[in-house]
Parts: sequence; C-alpha cells; structure tokens
Amino acid sequence: MNNILRLRGRMEQVERGPGGGGRNIHAGARPVKAEHLDLLIRQLEGIREWWQTNTLLPGALVDVEYRTVVPKSNRIQTLLRGAGIKIVGARFSDSGDRHIITHYAQNVDILDISIAKLTHAKAILESERVFGGEVSYDQIADLPDAVDYASYGDLSPNKLRNIVVDAYHVSNFKITQRNVPAQDSIVTIYDIGMSTEALMHKIGIDLLPGTYEDNTLLLSKNQVNTLNDKAPFLAAMSVDKETPLDEGLSAGQITVASPISIPSPTNEPIVGVIDTAFSDQVYFHEWVDYRDEIDKEIPRSSDDHIHGTSVTSIVVDGPTMNPGLDDGCGRFRVRHFNVVTGKTFNAFTVMKLIRGVVQKNPDIKVWNLSLGSKFEINKNSISPVAAMLDRLQYDYDIIFVVSGTNKESHESRGRLIGSPADSINSVVVNAVNASRESASYSRKGTVLSFYNKPDVCVFGGDDDGAIRVCLPTGQAWKTGTSFAAPWVTRKLAYLIHVLGMSREAAKALIIDAAAGWDAQDADPTLMPYIGHGIVPTHIDNIVKTSDSEIRFVITGTSKKWDTYNYNLPIPVDGGYHPFVARATLCYFPNCSIDQGVDYTNTELDLYFGRIADGKLSSGKYVKAINGNVQQALDGEFHGVNERDARILYRKWDNTKRVQDKYTSRTRSKVAYEDGLWGLSVKTNERLNNNDGENIRFGIVATLKEINDKNRISTFIQKCQLRGWLVEQIDVDTQVDIYAAADEEVDFS
Repeated sequence: MNNILRLRGRMEQVERGPGGGGRNIHAGARPVKAEHLDLLIRQLEGIREWWQTNTLLPGALVDVEYRTVVPKSNRIQTLLRGAGIKIVGARFSDSGDRHIITHYAQNVDILDISIAKLTHAKAILESERVFGGEVSYDQIADLPDAVDYASYGDLSPNKLRNIVVDAYHVSNFKITQRNVPAQDSIVTIYDIGMSTEALMHKIGIDLLPGTYEDNTLLLSKNQVNTLNDKAPFLAAMSVDKETPLDEGLSAGQITVASPISIPSPTNEPIVGVIDTAFSDQVYFHEWVDYRDEIDKEIPRSSDDHIHGTSVTSIVVDGPTMNPGLDDGCGRFRVRHFNVVTGKTFNAFTVMKLIRGVVQKNPDIKVWNLSLGSKFEINKNSISPVAAMLDRLQYDYDIIFVVSGTNKESHESRGRLIGSPADSINSVVVNAVNASRESASYSRKGTVLSFYNKPDVCVFGGDDDGAIRVCLPTGQAWKTGTSFAAPWVTRKLAYLIHVLGMSREAAKALIIDAAAGWDAQDADPTLMPYIGHGIVPTHIDNIVKTSDSEIRFVITGTSKKWDTYNYNLPIPVDGGYHPFVARATLCYFPNCSIDQGVDYTNTELDLYFGRIADGKLSSGKYVKAINGNVQQALDGEFHGVNERDARILYRKWDNTKRVQDKYTSRTRSKVAYEDGLWGLSVKTNERLNNNDGENIRFGIVATLKEINDKNRISTFIQKCQLRGWLVEQIDVDTQVDIYAAADEEVDFS
C-alpha cells in the first residue's frame, strides 16, 4: 500500500480584480414595469406608517421577499441600503424557493429615501416616451443619453439602473409577525443594536442576570406571552427551554465476573467528552479525569452515569471490547465533563457549561458530544447549542464530533435530526447496521434546507448486532448514534495528535475516505441519512491507499481573494494523464445565528484540475474536474444562478467534494503543455466583516491510476523537482515520534 503524502509549498495570494459591467436583470426576463415599482412604493409607505404608529423600536424591521434564492450580487444594493440600515436575518419561504431577508432601519424616516428612489424611477418610466412604462434588459444595458435623469430627483443612468434591477429581484416588502410557542423557551431576537436588557424592559420583560447572552434569551411562559403580545416581530427563532434527552438504545446487558485488564496510562492523547456523569467503578477509571460541572445541590440518579460511562468506554478502549471494530488507533485518555442530569436538559444551561469547559481546557483539541435533543431542528435557523459549538470551533483550534441523534421505533422514518447535530463546523455522525445500511433509528438532515448533515456514518448497532460498552455492573450492548460518534472521535484524535494533522486536514481525510469513489453512484435519497458515506473501520484505510492511488494533503491559509498553486506535476504517459481524481476541502467559518439560512459568513470555493489556457490576462486557469465555472476563470461568461451553484458546487457549504466520473470506460485525460495541475481556493464574504481573513483550510486529493500502475515514486520525484517538500506519512514512524516526543529526559 502507498502512504499518503503531505505536500508543503508556496501558495500564491491575489486580490479580487475589478468587477464586470453594470448590473442588469436576467437576459430574456420580462421588462420591469412601472406598476411593479408602484406596488413596492405602496408597500414601503404602509410599512413606514405602521412603524410610525408602533414606536416600540427606535427604527423599523422590514422583510425583503425576493423572487427566488438570490446570490449576494443580486440582493438589493440601492434600496434599503446605506448608513443606518443593516441585514439582521434571512430565511427561506415556506416553499423553499425564495429568500426572505430582514433589514433593520435605525430610524423610520430612512425608509423615505428608498420610497423617493422608487418614486423617481417610476416617474421616468411613465413620463419618458422611450420607456413607455417599462424597461427591458437591452434598455438597461444601454440607457439612452437623451433622458434628463437629473430632473427626476437627481437620478443618473447608473442610479436608475440599480433601482430598477433591485426592484426586479424583489417580489414584496412586508413586516413579519412571528409568535413563539407559549412555553418556557430560548428565544433569539433580531440584533437591532440596542441593549437586550433595555429592549426587553421596554416591552415589559425584566431579565434576570444569567438569563441572556447577547441577543439570545431564556424566557418563561409568561414572558413569551408578553413578547408575542407586544413585539411578535422581534423573534428571529425559538426552541424549547427543556429538551428531552436522546440517550441511545439498550440492546441487553450482561454481567462480567472478572473485569478486563488494562495497563496504566502513559502519554496517550487526551480527548474531551461532554456527556452525562461518569462512574469510577469501571476497569479503565484510571484513564479518565472526571469533572462534574453540575451544581452539587442538584439531586443525582443512579442512572445518570450510564450514558456518559458507555460513551467514554468506547473512546478509551473500544477495540478491546469490540475486536471486530478494531481501528488501529490504540487507547486514549479522556477528560470527562458532566453537564446533564436526568432525562431532559436545559439548552441554555448546557450552552454556558460547554463554553466554560472548552475555555478552561485549551489543551483539548478533539471533543466528543453524544448528547442530543429528541425534538427536530428548525428548517430556517440553527439551534442555539449548535451555533455555540460553531462559534467555539471558529474561535479555537478544536473540533467537535456530534452524534446524529436517534428516532424511536414508533416515529416516522423521515424525522429530522435534533440539536446540536445541526452544527455546521462539527463532524456529525449517523449510524449504519452490520449490512452497511442506514440504521433503523437514523434521523435525517439536511440543515437549513441545504447543508449536508450528517457528515459521515459508522457502525452504530441495530437489530443485526450491537456495540459492547462498559458499565459499573458489567458490559452492556448498546445501539445508537451516541455510540457511533466515539469511533470517529478516536480517528480524528489519532490523525491530529499522533500523525500531526491539522483539524482541517483531519476532517477532510475522514470525509474523503468515507465518500471514496462510490459517492458518484450513491442514492441521493440516502445522503440525508449517511452523509458523505461510511468511514472505514481501520485507520490504515484512511492514511494509506492502494498501490494504484496517490493521496496527498495540502493545507493553507486564505489571506486574499484567491489562494492558488499551479505547480502540481501529475505524471504523464504518452501525452495523457492516466488518472481519475477527487478532492475534498474543509474549513471552519465564522457563522451568524441571526442571519438564519444565510448562516455561514465565508465561502471557500475549490477549483482542482489541469492548468489550461484562458482569455484572462494571466493566460492560465484551473480547469476544474467538476466543471465549476462560477468564477469564470477561463475568461468566458457562465451564467450560474444561486440555486444551481448551491446544488452543483455546494456554494456556502464548508465542506466541498469534487470528483471525476469514474467508470469502467473512463479514459486518460489529455495533458496540457507540461502536464501541470493546480488548485485554487476563492474566498467570498457574505457580510463584509473580514471573517474569512486568515481562515485556514485543508485539502485532500486522491489520484487513481486507471491502468492500476503505481506511479507514486514518479509523482514524489516530480514534486520535489518543482520545489515541493514531500513527506510520506508513515504510521509506524509517526507513532514512534509521538512516543519519543513525550518521554521524560533524565539529565542527571
């Protein structure tokens, strides 16, 4: 087998060049009529009058309902824009085919500016004979010079163009009234730039210390009723305060007369487990540093330690109890934190506890969280716990592995996953049975109608077999995603701590190995249950490849718009590359819970393939193996709408997978010029907050020789000649290095 390679080389960075021509409506679209501008004027006037009467807020919340799912470039750029106005939320329509984006104007009078712009544009269309009450695509592209634009409210051709194009993309302006269910709830309100405590006091809700963080509040039923009565427009999202705990399923229990033996721990990596309580009456207790984060006054139950102890037993010593699942990763020490008692958990309290343990334990890089809610996630917003996990992973160099949650036998097959399995930055794990089919208890993604969750799956037990765990009373048989997730946690900890991978590269390796070459033929109806695929059981099948494959890892940091290298010498045979290729990109973006469905703030767009000649000034571009043309790198214009970009190229998703079509009839690719390939990572910002500045990424690329020849030596040699530092990741060598690194040296 071939070892995977780690390539280190110079990544070039360039700023985005000047944009294209002026804005326009879609070619072939119906003209924008004065009647539509009049509709928008009347809607804004009605909204202005409503907010002048309802003076609870100093300004005005306005929903902009678009005709479709829109890219950032097609959002309004003249109307409801400028000083004093900001975007505070986004969601999809009930049908899922339209964006609804919420704006906040700091002063109601600011709406008059947009009303005036629309009024002047409407007057031009109605008064100037050249338009005749409407303006078409061709007219917008070449607005007539003969019109006296300045006489219509100091307009110009460019100002008119932007107003009309904005109006084309907008279907309606409206005010949203959203009631929160009348129960104790965690509510996220729109961030209007006002003190949360002061705003709630103005409504008649006095918040106690510790019941709110930023714009997320813990409200009683009476407080929720007050919010619904006085300010139903403020609630961006809500979840129940008390959440039923999804603990996994029991599959029988046996008592073992003599405990399993285990040596004392030495320098093994430490993994963090956040769960229910841990019992020190187990054979591996010496490997666990247990810390109870729950108030000592809260009563405990004898059952509280079952779930947490079971999960930690897998992290520490899973292969000993389950030889058939031996992953080759050895044993791990665990720092175990108890954050939940009983059969329900308070999400607000759990958020604070998790944040606290992460901040106090910066040495832990890999965290296992096998707790989840029985309730389904919201289709238009991320749960507060998941958003907190995403923020922690953006702020700190850590990674969470989260269980995908389980359904009960009486529940429908299509039940959505529960919080915090909607965490975008985490690795979310579902389960398969012994036949490698989705487990009967599996719940489904996606998240926000778009993000692929779960990420991967592994064996989690089912009717055809279960996972053996350890309890104080003996060994128990368990099934569920809670007991699938620790197996992925172990592999990530091994990749990061023992093999020295970055978390970005480690996550990409896990996902790439799970997808393999069969992902192209996968049933799309199964992806919401199994994610990118099934993670191989043994670590060798992740860090090694067959003799006919070359797998390499490249990590980098995006500092400008384009981070690229056009210097990958893929072997050539007779003028052809005898390979198929695939690549996986992973990164950890900052996210904004108050932006709803537009949750991730940064987009990294991956291009991987042969270097070809284009029409741009540089003369070269990456001909992406998945046909990605969003950035028009070849100098040609390619119209890709937002919906297609999300479906075809996973735009705004923080995991990208690209792959050649691979069948028995696959043929070699023509080698261009000197046979070089390249990769390019384009960085785009949603909120212009520079969240993507210095964001790190990991790319795992795999080349398969279609004639089953081993060309890794040629590839290594060619890379070295072109300045790459090439490291073969030999597992045995890395294990020895890790062991030696932590040895105590006696200088006596």
